[in-house]
Amino acid sequence: MQRRLFLGAGTAALANLPKCSHAQTPDLTALGAFAPPRPLAPLRASVDRIMDINVCLRPFRAQGPRIESEQRYGKHLVHHYGHGGSGWSLSWGSARLALTLIQAGGHKQIAVIGCGAIGLTTARVAQLNGLKVRIYCKQQPPEVASAAATGMWSPDSRICTTEYATSAWTRRWEWMARSSFKTYQSLLGLAEQAVEWRDGYLLSDIPFDQDLAASAHGGHDEPDYPDLIAQLDDLRPKSVLLRPGEHPFRVDHAKRFTQMSFNISSYQRLLMDDFLRAGGEIVHEVFEHPRQFGSLRERTIVNCTGYGARALLGDNSIIPVRGQTARLLPQIEVDYALIYRGHNLFMLPRRDGVLVQAQGERDFGNGDTRIDRAHSVAAVERLAALFK
Repeated sequence: MQRRLFLGAGTAALANLPKCSHAQTPDLTALGAFAPPRPLAPLRASVDRIMDINVCLRPFRAQGPRIESEQRYGKHLVHHYGHGGSGWSLSWGSARLALTLIQAGGHKQIAVIGCGAIGLTTARVAQLNGLKVRIYCKQQPPEVASAAATGMWSPDSRICTTEYATSAWTRRWEWMARSSFKTYQSLLGLAEQAVEWRDGYLLSDIPFDQDLAASAHGGHDEPDYPDLIAQLDDLRPKSVLLRPGEHPFRVDHAKRFTQMSFNISSYQRLLMDDFLRAGGEIVHEVFEHPRQFGSLRERTIVNCTGYGARALLGDNSIIPVRGQTARLLPQIEVDYALIYRGHNLFMLPRRDGVLVQAQGERDFGNGDTRIDRAHSVAAVERLAALFK
């Protein structure tokens, strides 16, 4: 129901309520506005609906994103990479931090290396602050690695290890997260439907106050990550614990939450269109050594190569975290996300398909980009078993 119609209907209904004393309470549920939510549409989780499988490597750094500058090869070089699983989520705030370093070079024309989540957003932030931008890249969307991300707003996903999460670092992270969040809210309601809010369900075989085994967190090699997301509790509704019978899933414990998500294919196209409309240029270029930066015409260069910086710059602080996602045929009536706690299973419906991700025990530190179809088949079958 459209908001205007909803308000009109509610006002009319309230006007027709019988007068009552303070001891009487009208039955507002009869209005329909407060009726229970409609039943969830069941997901058709079957292997024959898998239409695509992708593998990407998250660029994790124990220290968090590298946002710093140096003078190298006769250039003012700004590094902006290493966001783990939070690239899309932190991109706008992170780019605004990098902008200060970019502007310190004093040049109106800059080069951005990379056309993924961080490269595109950095280019847009620079344009919005009066700079001319040329992007140099080997691949453009949808071929870039970040196109294979799931699309859930997760600003704390593998962003650093506990030992580096000092109070100063945490304040900086929170600023990036809130800055990005504010920008994403300005993109709600656009025709491209690039950003949406969705309800989701966190499922568990054991009570939520019980700890999971180490293997259930993604593997024995995973480091300890700081608990950061609680600092952003004011940016979303609180989760609701559901009783048996209040959800359709074949588990003993469930919570309902509300979270922001991205339709990455349309969001990337929106960023590309805005970048080109603002006079941006894209040049195909393959960088095999940073010495090639010296041959670019721009004096300020922003290195947004993500995981590629490991090979290009020899930056071994970047650790690959493998992620494989299957995409099922779109099912528009499915408008909720699922997280199966302890099983590393995640489902997010998008306009271009239903994303099903399952993390393996050996994904951390794993740079293998070969597709393991059996892994995705098992994830889809595990998802199907959740529905009664």
